Amino acid sequence: MTGIRGTAPRLLAAAVIGLGLAGCQSRSPETTGSIGGLDLLGPKRSERSPRAEIDALAARYASDPKDVRNAMRYADALRATDQKSQAAAVLQQVALRNPKDRAVLAAYGKSLAEAGRYGEANEVLQNAHSPAQPDWRVLSAQGMVADQTGDHARAQSLYDAALKIAPNEPRILSNLGLSYALARQLDAAETTLRLAAEQPRADARVRGNLALVLGLKGRYDEAERVLAQDLGPAEAAANVQSLRAMAARHAGAKTAQAAAPNPRRQLARSVVP
Repeated sequence: MTGIRGTAPRLLAAAVIGLGLAGCQSRSPETTGSIGGLDLLGPKRSERSPRAEIDALAARYASDPKDVRNAMRYADALRATDQKSQAAAVLQQVALRNPKDRAVLAAYGKSLAEAGRYGEANEVLQNAHSPAQPDWRVLSAQGMVADQTGDHARAQSLYDAALKIAPNEPRILSNLGLSYALARQLDAAETTLRLAAEQPRADARVRGNLALVLGLKGRYDEAERVLAQDLGPAEAAANVQSLRAMAARHAGAKTAQAAAPNPRRQLARSVVP
């Protein structure tokens, strides 16, 4: 258990980018899991917008780029099909034309975050709401950006602020739980994700995140039972097996690293006081 806990953030990061276990969520980065795929234990996400719809939205956008509603729908369709850079480019133009429209700024900031442009995303999201009128969705997106840049303490404070506006909102709780996991606080992560999973609006994403943290704690059977609520037995077992294999690889790499000669340590022994 100790070895798994020690490698939790690296293992979690590897799960984010390494496992081919696509989350079933929308792509909105107000949820941590949608940026970097932190909640990828779940059924594959289907595209929400067929090619024909995207083409139609693109044609309307080309004929009237000032139509904010259509431009937002077009950008959302691009995001849904993983065309993140294109979505950010569309929303940049909309934001330039509507610099005080907070809904536009929020969408633009989230698209920048999805594209990995975290510094820009943070600047835009700061202007997407105000201290007098905070938006929990924007706060959650800001928290996600902070987590992606390694500032987990700030991320958690932003999630806490969001929860004051939307108590027990499972998406916020899920983000907070994953933030704890990234900060090596696996017990807090489990407690928070269990609370998230208990909420009536919790979905497969939330349960997948809980299963991921249970796997990081070495409780694979329990993780599999949680996943089986949304997946077939075979797919749930395959996801947990992938997590087991990843943990084993990390443990092996850590053992090999510890056994390897340390030039710096040898040099220190050879120095004459």
